[in-house]
Amino acid sequence: MDISLTSQLGIKGHLTIHKVANGTEELVYDEDNVIVSGFGWALAHLYGGVGSTVITDYQIDRMKLGTSGGNELQVSSTTDLSGALSSVGQYVGGMDSNLYPIVARLWENNATTGSDHLYVKIPSSKVTKVDDRTVRYTIFIDEDSCNGLDPLNEIGLFIKNPKASASETSVMAAYRYFSNIVKTSDFGLVFRWVISFG
Repeated sequence: MDISLTSQLGIKGHLTIHKVANGTEELVYDEDNVIVSGFGWALAHLYGGVGSTVITDYQIDRMKLGTSGGNELQVSSTTDLSGALSSVGQYVGGMDSNLYPIVARLWENNATTGSDHLYVKIPSSKVTKVDDRTVRYTIFIDEDSCNGLDPLNEIGLFIKNPKASASETSVMAAYRYFSNIVKTSDFGLVFRWVISFG
């Protein structure tokens, strides 16, 4: 299943990024995102009854950040970040980090990758139903996280495990390349990602 199902359902996304310092938020990015074909693929498995029978396996509950995004990835066929952070230490730099890294496989090109991928869990408390057709995902990267790296410039949302694979296997739902942000301990980042249906 390609992006056509998400197009038929009118699924759209929008991402804002704020820098947070001394209790003040500064908007640094505000653009629509790309809903990728993996979202349609997962929905086809759900509606066709050929995937997992557990509804929570279809939740968008994890994300990745990366450092080598580009406009060429702003297409529906994108299945992963170009330069995803690949170690817990890259995400969690201090004892006070609020991030919870998890490991799972990745579904791409109609197959499960043979290696584990690192994701960050999106707490259910940070998933908000805005209205009957809109959900907002709030991702907070605190001052102690993701510091001392190449500039952050890409992010992806992932669906938990739509095929109910024994080794949990996630699929990308949405992608966004954004302007370079050199993350330091002087500020946090808040990503607010809104997904709307119809």
